[in-house]
Amino acid sequence: MQRGIQRRRFLTAAGVSIALPLFEAHANDSRTNNEKPVKRFVCLSNNYGVYRDAFFPSTDQAGNDYDIPETLKPLERHRDQFTTFSNLDHGNTIGHQGVPVLLSGVRPHLASYFTEGNLSVDQKIAEYEGANTRFPSMTVRVNESNLISFTRTGVQVPAIDLRGMFRALFIEDAADKKLTAADKLQRQTSILDVVLEKAKIVEKDLSKRDKRKFAEYLEAVRSLEKKIELQQPWLDRPKPTTDLIEPQQGKGTEADLKAMVELIALAIQTDSTRAITLSSGFANGDFGLSGGYHGFSHHGNRADHIDALKKIENNIMRQMSHLIDLLKSQEDILNGGTLLDHTTVMFGCGMATGPHSTKNLPLVVAGGGFKHGEHKVYPDPDSAHRIPAANLLLSILQNHGLEVDRFGTSTGTLTDFEWG
Repeated sequence: MQRGIQRRRFLTAAGVSIALPLFEAHANDSRTNNEKPVKRFVCLSNNYGVYRDAFFPSTDQAGNDYDIPETLKPLERHRDQFTTFSNLDHGNTIGHQGVPVLLSGVRPHLASYFTEGNLSVDQKIAEYEGANTRFPSMTVRVNESNLISFTRTGVQVPAIDLRGMFRALFIEDAADKKLTAADKLQRQTSILDVVLEKAKIVEKDLSKRDKRKFAEYLEAVRSLEKKIELQQPWLDRPKPTTDLIEPQQGKGTEADLKAMVELIALAIQTDSTRAITLSSGFANGDFGLSGGYHGFSHHGNRADHIDALKKIENNIMRQMSHLIDLLKSQEDILNGGTLLDHTTVMFGCGMATGPHSTKNLPLVVAGGGFKHGEHKVYPDPDSAHRIPAANLLLSILQNHGLEVDRFGTSTGTLTDFEWG
């Protein structure tokens, strides 16, 4: 325990953050060396789950002949291009603490027991993509905190709002800011040299087990060094242009979420990033409702609260459908076909319902080259044959091009969810 404390203090004393992940790809190259297709990942989420009775199809309607539930109705025109799942979860019974588990399957306080900690899918993809794009990942929010993105060292990735997203994508930094950034990169590189020298001294006095742990630390430092090197060229590359006027946030949940979804589509279209997570909420007064999302989620079967949840969650599905429309309408100049063909769009929550259940998570996946059109029903989460939701995450990673056979709490890829 004491060594762990000293290790964290050493990192702080050295002035280096190792939260930034390993970047494996090369700059200036739209594809990886072996010419794999360029893939993207988008996750839409909220922090309170869904009203279950309006979201899940009946479990006796597995396959492609199922009745689309009320909340999913906005997706109906894309029926052949999305899949909905029943009985997948991360095995947690921890209420709001399940929210940050969505994209990793690992509870943050148990991260030390896993090789990659509670690294989330989007950040795993960001490591894989490296400096192929200006932003290895983008973590965004509308009316709610984004709690689902974590680096391999357990650092929650900060989120930006609608205005921050627009400016990151399209507004060039001032010349003095670029110079400051370049100087910062140079100083970070110099600090890394010092850290590596100190590391050799510290390593001599460590036990065999701690040397192995320390080797992981050194690899993190090397990864940061590589990232700094790869960041340099982007400082002088112009950002893409757009005719879109900077969106004014605060126009209401529906307008703000729609604007954010349109920016996400533009980020993919301009290949500014290949991993995006969005958490959205609800602003009091929208949809003619008075109250908060959290309060509504504890509906207690009250009709007015259930009606509020349906309105809020139907809007989320409308915006997911809008995103699918936008991606379907754009040619994928890197791969052929459309952007949707190579973009996995996932809706999911780490908490299943407002009353703190984390059993049977609401999960829908569209696009990405998966074979869609079905309601997939897996064994009851309480049975001995349960399938972890992390298996879906592993399938998404493999589809993206990562050569991994395990992720978080996965036991394999998801049964009968194929791509090609």
